Amino acid sequence: MIAPGRRPYTPANVGTWATMTAAVSLRGLEKSFGALETIAGVDLEIEAGSFVSLIGPSGCGKSTLLRIVAGLETPSGGQVLVDGEPAVSARRHKRVAMVPQHPGLLPWRSVRANARLLLDVNSKANGPTTKDPIELLERVGLGSFLDAHPHELSGGMQQRVALVRALALGAPLLAMDEPLAALDEITRAEMRGLLNQLVEGHNVTTLFVTHSISEAVALSDRVLVSSPRPARIVADIPIDLSRPRPDDVDDDAHFFDLCTQVRHALLKGAE
Repeated sequence: MIAPGRRPYTPANVGTWATMTAAVSLRGLEKSFGALETIAGVDLEIEAGSFVSLIGPSGCGKSTLLRIVAGLETPSGGQVLVDGEPAVSARRHKRVAMVPQHPGLLPWRSVRANARLLLDVNSKANGPTTKDPIELLERVGLGSFLDAHPHELSGGMQQRVALVRALALGAPLLAMDEPLAALDEITRAEMRGLLNQLVEGHNVTTLFVTHSISEAVALSDRVLVSSPRPARIVADIPIDLSRPRPDDVDDDAHFFDLCTQVRHALLKGAE
């Protein structure tokens, strides 16, 4: 069963994909840093409410593309729209929430204060969909750590605070830059399940950068495979696993088939 608001990109609906509501639209996206071409002519539509992972070789431009979509980098060419408005404008209006690779918690603020940080900054721009960070902190198991400070938390707990900080905005787009990469395998699997629970059925569009094939398949409705730099999308793979996603999705035979497809696409893209 597919959770409400989460229509996966599957062969059955591939023909109508372009007519669906696009939360993110890229047209001829290009980015260069001086003479270094990082992104070359990317065209992409991401449906509202979908979870899309971007995977590719190290240094290929994945994080740069994510930062452009989040309104943190300016493209050298092309058009970037988030919910129909330029990405920079969407960020200004708090319609994009960013979860970086490192939690970036302020050491002098408590867990509850760090979770409120984005709400407190330019509070006049907060929208009607903002969420209670205390309730979210309790959902992720941090209800008894509200007054703790970052140095008192494990790496996984710090990353939970960073996730709550972003989700509390109630932004329609969640941009995540390898947020689980620094965690140990057990904590990473736990966070993966938690992330699925928090975004499924809430019509949150998620663009997720990762180097992990299994992580991309376990979380996503689509996996986009990038070529080496300059980044081009060389494969767009539908992930037609059922939702809600079970914690043991890794044991599904079709899960292994999908991981193989992504791995082959990565190898072919690197040729």
